[in-house]
Amino acid sequence: MNTITAAITAVGAYVPDFVLSNQVLETLVDTNDEWITSRTGIKERRMLKDDSKGTSYLAIKAAEDLIAKSNIDPAEIDLVLLGTTTPDMPVAATAVYVASKIGAVNAFAYDLQAACSSFLFGMSTASAYIESGRYKKILLIGADKMSSIIDYTDRATCIIFGDGAGAVLFEPNYEGLGFQNEILRSDGIGREFLKIDAGGSLLPATHETVDKKQHYVFQDGKTVFKYAVSGMADVSEKIMQRNNLKQEDVNWLIAHQANKRIIDATANRMGVDESKVLVNIQKYGNTTSATLPLLLNDFEKQFKKGDNLIFAAFGGGFTWGSIYMKWAYDKQ
Repeated sequence: MNTITAAITAVGAYVPDFVLSNQVLETLVDTNDEWITSRTGIKERRMLKDDSKGTSYLAIKAAEDLIAKSNIDPAEIDLVLLGTTTPDMPVAATAVYVASKIGAVNAFAYDLQAACSSFLFGMSTASAYIESGRYKKILLIGADKMSSIIDYTDRATCIIFGDGAGAVLFEPNYEGLGFQNEILRSDGIGREFLKIDAGGSLLPATHETVDKKQHYVFQDGKTVFKYAVSGMADVSEKIMQRNNLKQEDVNWLIAHQANKRIIDATANRMGVDESKVLVNIQKYGNTTSATLPLLLNDFEKQFKKGDNLIFAAFGGGFTWGSIYMKWAYDKQ
């Protein structure tokens, strides 16, 4: 078979050491462990406590983990794509700095931003580049230091988000494995419901915007939840129908870890058994761009060559989608 498909051939990850538990959050805001667990499924999340380190630190660590485990030469990487909502700084893309630091001296690099869908959309971008035959090795990283944009006096958001990073390597495959199909969507109606008001060209930073806490994430939880449940479930069901997949054909659901109830709703719509639904939200919370690769890294040993994986995500914007992939290797 001469047709090129784009397969994931290696994974890596990194989460900071510091654990922010529900019990600690009880001392910061008016909430409790039972309430957080029952509504989100989250028990703890990780935080990068070092103020001198940004998202690039997390991304570099995840990339180095992948490089060490897969034994690849970073100089062979053609492109470094970084999905992130929390770049180190504006203008100078974080991916460029990450690529230089990991020794990807022959790669070009750029950031990709689609909120919690960044990694999923990045999978689409990486796959298209590989399928075109133009590039052979693409490193896709999802990384976010969410603690840098969260107000830890706002119980609507501080209970949900965590810091972390994950990385995957895309390479050509000639056995028909890897990327199969996608349904990606966006709708600007979401702009008002999940956002950071200030710091962009519309409302540049001033003393006033800082005083009014307009540089933190604002989320209208009920509205976002409603759209996320319908959006993620819809595309996940549609991608099964489009590819003639029955529930028994799906080996694993790799869903964005934003809320356990959203994940369950997606699995129910697909008719997929709970044993096939991968979850690590209890450990990391919502790491935004890092949720999908952190799942791949945590459960890599369970995947078998040829397994059917359905990826699904939903994020601010709104952005959402689903990708169908066939896993390309058995982990030794």
